[in-house]
Order: sequence, then structure tokens, then C-alpha cells
Amino acid sequence: MDMIDITRDLLKAPVYPGDPKPMTQLLSNMAVGDTHNTTMLTACLHNGTHMDAPRHFLPEGDAIDDVPLEVCIGECAVVECSGLLLGDEAEALLPRLKKRTLLKGDVQLTPSAAFVLSDAGVELLGVEGVSVAAPEYTAEVHRQLLGAGMVLLEGLDLSKAEENVPYLLVAAPLRIGGADGAPVRAVLVEPHRIDWDERTWR
Repeated sequence: MDMIDITRDLLKAPVYPGDPKPMTQLLSNMAVGDTHNTTMLTACLHNGTHMDAPRHFLPEGDAIDDVPLEVCIGECAVVECSGLLLGDEAEALLPRLKKRTLLKGDVQLTPSAAFVLSDAGVELLGVEGVSVAAPEYTAEVHRQLLGAGMVLLEGLDLSKAEENVPYLLVAAPLRIGGADGAPVRAVLVEPHRIDWDERTWR
């Protein structure tokens, strides 16, 4: 099966300003005579490639373990765009969007773009940056998108993905009860290796 790994290395990925950097610590080490290796990970749930649940900005929103897996797995669109995305530019993208849409490029949303996309039937929106929003609009954009029931994939690596290819996205978050987000191992499966059943993957 041909797959494209769109996940960044957790320990090397950019970190959102103010968030702690992920770290590992050996608890046991075969190099010093222990019988096995055991490593402890310390990380923010929004480090690296991760999913924002509605609870990230909405106190009563769904937690990450409430996100339906069918939202995280299915056919998706990869759409190239860059810069500060305004509302009219978001409207121009609408014919190219699917329920699961990944934006390839250095793009950040404004509130007007978030309003357009939140009304477009998108259930999962992915970006390559550490945040879907421009810094000055972080709270407003997240509340608009997450308030519409959308989940957000941030910190993707779409360098090997192409536009106009109906990839199968597999991006299930770790199941962490009550959490506002979680790390994700995200991959795109290339369509020529799939027997598509439209009734299943729509």
C-alpha cells in the first residue's frame, strides 16, 4: 500500500510560542546495564502534529475522545494556498473543498475566512502551521471553527501531497479522556491502491 506520512517528528516540530517543548527521558537504559529501555515523554497535547478538539477553546465543547473516528478517516482534499486567508479568498476555494480538507502552504486564517469555512460543511480542517489562525486572531478563529463542530489538524507536513488527488486520510487522535487535543499520526493513502466504496468513504 502506498502511503504518504504527513506527520512531523514530535521532538523536532516547531512549537507554538509559549508552549513547552516536548522532551524524553530514559527511565531505564540497556546501555548502562538495565534489562530494557523505557522512555518517559513530556509534551503539550498541542505539540507537533496534533488535533484540536472543540474543548480547546470552548469550555463545554466535545473533548478529543468524543470526536467521531469517521471524521478522522475518509476521503480528503489537498488544497494549496498561502498567506493570510481572507473571506473572499476562502469563498473562491469552496468548490475545491471536501468534508476533510488539508490546506497546503504557509496559510493562516482570518475571522472572515473562518466564518466562510465554518458554513461550508467542512468537518476536519488541516494546516501545516502550528496554528490554523493568524496570531492576532487566534481565539476568534478557533472559536468560530470549533464552534461549528469542526476539528482541526495542525502541524502537518504536506510537502509530498498533491492537489486534485482524492487521498484517503487516516488521522485518528490518541484517546485521552476529557482532553482538549491529542497527538496524531496522520497519513494519506494514495487512491490507486484503494477500492473506493463511495457509500463508505463519503
